[in-house]
Amino acid sequence: MTHRITASGISFDFIPRGGVLDRLTVTDQGHEIAPLHRAPWAESEVPADAPPHQRWLAGDFLAAPMGASDQGLHGLPANGDWQVVPSAPGTLRAILSGAVQGATVIKELSVADDHPFVYQRHLFVGGAGALPVANHAMVSVPNGAKLSFSRKRWWETLAEPLETTQGRSCLAYPRRSEDAAEFPGADGGMVNLHRYPWGERHEDFVAGIEDPASRLGWTAVVRPEEGDLYLSLRNPGLLPMTMLWHSNGGRDQAPWNGRHTGCLGVEEGAALPMLGLSSRETPDPLTAAGQPGLVTLNPEGTVEVRHIIGAIAWPEGQSVAGVMLEGDTLTITGDWGAERTVPLRGGWLGITEARAQPAKKPNLNWDL
Repeated sequence: MTHRITASGISFDFIPRGGVLDRLTVTDQGHEIAPLHRAPWAESEVPADAPPHQRWLAGDFLAAPMGASDQGLHGLPANGDWQVVPSAPGTLRAILSGAVQGATVIKELSVADDHPFVYQRHLFVGGAGALPVANHAMVSVPNGAKLSFSRKRWWETLAEPLETTQGRSCLAYPRRSEDAAEFPGADGGMVNLHRYPWGERHEDFVAGIEDPASRLGWTAVVRPEEGDLYLSLRNPGLLPMTMLWHSNGGRDQAPWNGRHTGCLGVEEGAALPMLGLSSRETPDPLTAAGQPGLVTLNPEGTVEVRHIIGAIAWPEGQSVAGVMLEGDTLTITGDWGAERTVPLRGGWLGITEARAQPAKKPNLNWDL
């Protein structure tokens, strides 16, 4: 059963199977914006041995653990069932059926009138150990896009390409680069990570590591032909990684069959194993800089992961030069002077507190 959550100017669907935030729609300046991607296949086309979430691949979901697991790629939250429980208007609350490393996982998705954003948080209650975690939003970019990011220390690919026998990649693996505009390519040249796509018919994955001095972590995806802008916001002190998945016709096996194109994963998290070089180093460069490479569960408490996604009209098509949060106002600036201000729950990410001191133990107050 699909659940629809609405507020003035924004709506989304929630699919309990896989915990999917689907069909996000924002109405802004007279434009109806639907930024999220949906795979083109029917469930019957997915091989029986594929991870369950491939059957309904769409929108945004929680990956915990991010990557391989004994509960399917991206773990039980992406492949299992969520039980929706009563909640306040404008809020969706659901509990995962089954545990993640002993933790009960609770999902909350909320919207507010005239805010072009969905406020997400996932709570891990109890459990033990540490695991890689990320939100797994997929943006629809059939006509290309311009990408901008809060300041990164470096960019890094996986230990090996996503496809080694049944697909094609544009990036070199494993590699690191401090310059997103000149990342090593598979052909020996350079690739500009600020553009989608990087090439014809390719499947690639690369992660950017936040500058520890960043106050607000952000990713902006401008869709010039659509005249809009997708935004992803996070607390960089807790989620220091922005992972980009380019799925653009680079996989030949079923159900992909070379037809999964125009998909850009913008996956924000703490997922050290996704770094092909840094994950092998001791100490790893995230830990050395005081940045979390994993989410550590608390057997006697609760750990939470917060993330904001949304979209606004951006008819100028300019690349984003900056995103600034002051109080409850977010200002987005283009590289040629375009500017928008939109309302945002300014304290919701806890970014001021995160800079001044270690993250506090989250409380169990349900008020968003």
